[in-house]
Amino acid sequence: MATKRPTVHQDQTPEHLRANRGIFSRWLGRTVLRILGWRVEGQIPDLKRLLVIGAPHTSNWDFVLAMATILGLNLRMRWLAKHTIFKRGVVWFMEWLGGIPTNRTQPQQIVERVARLAQKGKGVVIGITPEGTRKKAAKWKTGFLRIAKSLDCPILMVAINFPTKTIIIGDLYHPSGDNHYDLAAIKQYYNQFQGIHKDQF
Repeated sequence: MATKRPTVHQDQTPEHLRANRGIFSRWLGRTVLRILGWRVEGQIPDLKRLLVIGAPHTSNWDFVLAMATILGLNLRMRWLAKHTIFKRGVVWFMEWLGGIPTNRTQPQQIVERVARLAQKGKGVVIGITPEGTRKKAAKWKTGFLRIAKSLDCPILMVAINFPTKTIIIGDLYHPSGDNHYDLAAIKQYYNQFQGIHKDQF
């Protein structure tokens, strides 16, 4: 009888990028994904620095899936999100999950903060949603390209694909320095995937 594949496993993450979370955290991530019927495919690249972008971002469920994936992978990742979601009473939990509250009216401060994080530890993984919103966005923000430049690292494109209920650790993208070209190329890559609410992408 064939062994059933786990929904997600820390073996998909290089050792130097793993967090110090316990067995329960990894179990929780796997369990949430299994209950919701989702699976994580692919491997986190064995690099020292990575900027991870996730799309299509079309539903509040994306956050649940992302956190379950991070826990299941045992990935030591810091992710950027609007400061407004860090509500009183849950701030500690969000920060434990790796959250960094950001004010998008101050983009330079965000880049500088990320650059400081990159100077610490054996490796750094930063996560961000390039659309910056769950609503349909005709134009993506370029902040993540500036962050990739400041980190001097490639962009790991992670996708949510609702028809197959798969979270795909996909291709690496090396920015050219031409933001217009890079945004077009990255959006073209994501056109093959469908979010939970396809009309929002």
